Amino acid sequence: MATIRDIAKEAGVSAGAVSRILNNDATLSVAPETREHVLAIARKLNYTKSSRTKAMAKNTFTMGIVLWYTAEQELKDSYYLRVRQGVEDFCMKNAIRVVRIFPNEPDGLKQLASVNGLICLGKFSKKEIDTFLGICSNIVFLDMVVDEYNITSLTLDFERAVYDVMDYLTGLGHTKIALLVGCEYVGDGERLIDARTVAYKKYMEHREMDAETYVREGSFTAKSGYDMMMDLLDSGNLPTAVFAANDAIALGAMKAIKERGYKIPRDISIVGFNDEESSTFITPPLTTIHAPSYDMGQHGANLVYVASNLSIKTPLKAKIPCPLVIRESCARVKENC
Repeated sequence: MATIRDIAKEAGVSAGAVSRILNNDATLSVAPETREHVLAIARKLNYTKSSRTKAMAKNTFTMGIVLWYTAEQELKDSYYLRVRQGVEDFCMKNAIRVVRIFPNEPDGLKQLASVNGLICLGKFSKKEIDTFLGICSNIVFLDMVVDEYNITSLTLDFERAVYDVMDYLTGLGHTKIALLVGCEYVGDGERLIDARTVAYKKYMEHREMDAETYVREGSFTAKSGYDMMMDLLDSGNLPTAVFAANDAIALGAMKAIKERGYKIPRDISIVGFNDEESSTFITPPLTTIHAPSYDMGQHGANLVYVASNLSIKTPLKAKIPCPLVIRESCARVKENC
């Protein structure tokens, strides 16, 4: 019996796209010829829907997903992609229909009018939050702390993760610890407070270490990591360790460090955040915080689904632990530093 993967392989498209075409997903943006090509291959292979697929078509529960990132930005930042995949995999396993909305999508909010639950993934302004609440009361925000007491939110435990990094580095004798972090904005340019920056400064001040000299702010990209590290190296205040707010920043910083002739970790240790797959294969392999983004998506979808089934009204504020993964990019500080 032909499967969706068989069709995808012959058509040269993803299995997810095939599934959405076969289920007449109106939110899928695909060329008409591609859609017809997939349907033709399905007919040729005598594809028939499985009982799970048929159940999905009959399921009355619809999950809305509102994304902070555009589709193009998502491809450059696998963190949010993995969260979304966690949500959508949960929905597929439980025969839940999905309506996915990217930012600035024409009539996007209108497509959410009939959803039974809503996942808001990313960072949103107060005005946007109020708009979403007007659409659906069964709502969960992922990767954003929402101050309103009546809203459920699920985030990573950034504070504990930063403290684990700092304890590890100070345990290796480091006191000159730099922070390279990105800036994020919502709505009409409202800047968000980064939880990693807050935790870093709180830790440094508590230990009576310099919490200002070694901080650089840019964006969450490898290019920005490179530029921030170069600026730090040019400042004359050389840190013995660098904590990068994501692995992309760490990758750029490592390039800058190496170009200036320094060795990692002999001269400068470095720690990332997210635990991207590439962090295992760079030289040296990157010590980093593992961010269970896929699991966050699964948990978020489950919260929405269960709340609907059990008529739960009590909101939940939860933080997911993020373990430190020690590899080879950190070393004990040299005695003369």
